[in-house]
Amino acid sequence: MSSKHIETQAIRTQMERSQFLEHSNPLYLTSSYVFEDAEDMRASFADEKQRNIYSRYSNPNTSEFVEKICLMEGAERGYAFASGMSAVFSTFAAILNAGDHIVSCRSIFGSTQTLLNNILPKWNISNSYFKVDELDKIENLIQPNTKVIYAESPTNPAVDILDLQRLGDIAKKHNLIFIIDNCFATPYLQQPIKFGADLVIHSATKLIDGQGRVLGGITVGSSELIQKIYLFSRNTGPSLSPFNAWILSKSLETLPVRVDRHCENALKIATFLESHHNVNFVKYPFLKSHPQYELAKKQMKLGGNVVAFEIKGGIEAGRKFLNTIQLLSLSANLGDTRSIVTHPASTTHAKIPEDVRLQTGITGGLIRVSVGLEHPEDIINDLKQALEN
Repeated sequence: MSSKHIETQAIRTQMERSQFLEHSNPLYLTSSYVFEDAEDMRASFADEKQRNIYSRYSNPNTSEFVEKICLMEGAERGYAFASGMSAVFSTFAAILNAGDHIVSCRSIFGSTQTLLNNILPKWNISNSYFKVDELDKIENLIQPNTKVIYAESPTNPAVDILDLQRLGDIAKKHNLIFIIDNCFATPYLQQPIKFGADLVIHSATKLIDGQGRVLGGITVGSSELIQKIYLFSRNTGPSLSPFNAWILSKSLETLPVRVDRHCENALKIATFLESHHNVNFVKYPFLKSHPQYELAKKQMKLGGNVVAFEIKGGIEAGRKFLNTIQLLSLSANLGDTRSIVTHPASTTHAKIPEDVRLQTGITGGLIRVSVGLEHPEDIINDLKQALEN
């Protein structure tokens, strides 16, 4: 693939055609592959040949999906997973040992926080947190056993932006592995490897699929680190199914045009919300009022599809708002063609103590909108009637 343009890479990166010379790649629904003879089988299992052996290791459909994301992210190699969280867990499990330490941003996805707080400590892997506005404190958190700096940008659900270059410089200075969850931005809007990230993780379930159909995850980055992740995953089995990989590879062909419209709609919705009398504040990366607006413009092509805002009246007003929504979906997903609203304080983050929620910007009245592809006037009208009723 000679093109450097993401739009072309997403469409024209394909596996080798079969004897039928198909224009669109077929589904390879097979669990295993045959060998020509005993020597071919021996050499394949000895890793002397690069070929498909078993679909838990690799499959033409998953390989195509991985190659596309690697090209779009500027990564050397990658591995695809059954879900975003299997990508997060397998990445940590593959590169960390008992006794290691992680420095992480506190504003991360709830399941990732559970992984860091409750699961990895079982293997004596500890962590320290910094807030989104405390990057100057990161170096004080680094210990002799620190191995990883981890963050999301934009963050979920408060849509804060972290300075990726600064994080990358700190990681390089202290010889740490810098990992970024790039789910909210997608490879189309942001490529963290340019800013020093060693590994980039996506929940492909979100904007990469874009239609709420399948689960998937992927980690891409340096060949050396991906080899560790590959060996761990080959033997533990969190691989992406060929069918889901086929869906996700097809989805990438339309990712740029979809995300362009998502972002266009999201900016209109954010601008409307900022002017509404029942809204205290709005957080959207490409709103000039966003605290990290200039940084977002530097790191991202556009602002993404997620808007966060605080409704007046706290947690009860947030619940009432959800009950008054008519068109938009109440769902835990995001990045769908359909717009989705969630109220984190009463749902996804309800089990987290209030003081911890507030440290990550999750107030009682915070609403997260995943802006879809409906006509923006219809989205605005539904939000408007819910805010006023």
